Amino acid sequence: MTRGRLHLNAFLMNTGHHEASWRLPESDPYASVDLAHYVRLARIAERGTFDSLFLADGPQLWSSVAQRPAGALEPITLLTALATATEHIGLIATASTSYNSPYNLARKFATLDHLSGGRAGWNIVTTAGAEAARNFGLDAEPAHAERYARAAEFLDVALKLWDSWEDDTIVADKAAGVWGDDTKIHPPRHRGRFFSVEGALNVPRSPQGYPLLVQAGSSEDGKRFAARYAEAVFTAQQTVEDARTFYADLKARTVAAGRDAGHLKVLPGIVPVIGSTEAEARAHELVLEDHIVHTHGVRQLERLLHLDPGTLDLDRPLPADLPPESAIEGAKSRYTLVVELARREGLTVRQLIGRLGGGRGHLTFAGTPEQVADTIQLWFESGAADGFNIMPAVLPSGLEAFVDHVVPLLRARGLLRTEYGARTTLRRRYGLPRPANQHVLAPALV
Repeated sequence: MTRGRLHLNAFLMNTGHHEASWRLPESDPYASVDLAHYVRLARIAERGTFDSLFLADGPQLWSSVAQRPAGALEPITLLTALATATEHIGLIATASTSYNSPYNLARKFATLDHLSGGRAGWNIVTTAGAEAARNFGLDAEPAHAERYARAAEFLDVALKLWDSWEDDTIVADKAAGVWGDDTKIHPPRHRGRFFSVEGALNVPRSPQGYPLLVQAGSSEDGKRFAARYAEAVFTAQQTVEDARTFYADLKARTVAAGRDAGHLKVLPGIVPVIGSTEAEARAHELVLEDHIVHTHGVRQLERLLHLDPGTLDLDRPLPADLPPESAIEGAKSRYTLVVELARREGLTVRQLIGRLGGGRGHLTFAGTPEQVADTIQLWFESGAADGFNIMPAVLPSGLEAFVDHVVPLLRARGLLRTEYGARTTLRRRYGLPRPANQHVLAPALV
């Protein structure tokens, strides 16, 4: 028995999620700033009837420019361009609550939602790392709990702004000379700990009311935030058992927060490396692993683990005396996932870098289309996921392989739609209602 249809999101990252993907003969090292590259990827994902595509982002230069393509176009601008090149697929952009203001960001997402016909989504992040903090005049990153407190107020203000126009504010009465109804405008007049926002948004309420709200943190603070606000959660899980535990916990927290558990979708990431045989898939994976420059990986791992440069030895396991998660102010959940992966499988630093090279802690899977489909079906039907964040190791070939060879299997098993049908909003694709405006009374039950 299936649980209906699963949700698929295409997580697009320049030449692919594997850090060495740019070194392959097929790859374009300049793809990260090429609109045509992203248009091609979006159309491939749309051919596969994905619910949405997703762009990660951060207000700092990622990693070392020596390691992999590090340039990243601003995602809301890029998705606005992709809205004109696609018809159905949802468009999810990452934006930080730590280094933005609610008014400007609410306006940008409302604009994207209008221009795309109701296909906008916001991946809400709090942005870890001292590098980003120093780009905004801070000496160090704010504490983890402080970032989430700011995020909660940020989102509350954004919701007020998106609801500052009622749906029927525009009357367009040419005869009377009245364009809109001033009584249906509701300025937030917000005064809080982090923000002071007086006036109404200068964009009418958008087709979805507000964008699909996505969250990607799996720490305790992150899960509390998700239970209160998120409608989709992108998560990194290494085993189906851990994924089931995370799924059940998050759904229970959502219910405890007074929400319908079905109104939050859990999408773990998977990095599929696909071959016509298992041996061929493994050979593709080995080619990528052979192109990893381990000195880059060591530096990146030492930063993640808050270790001094030169601490790690490639052919030894991680040090036994790593700090606990409670002492980490950065990416807490990713820190724990990486440490637990290394301990559980007894990996050396070299082996760990190889495992992280494809998905930075997300599940990597090399196999045939049938094996990839079996894994997705197992996780979906056993209560570990509502769908998946598909993270091809190499782009565009990895996405094409998934769409051409795995998607038909998922469709044949009744797990995935065969076509989009009529145009609709991203919320409807995720089985979510359009939110009511907080200033409009719900009709009385009769």
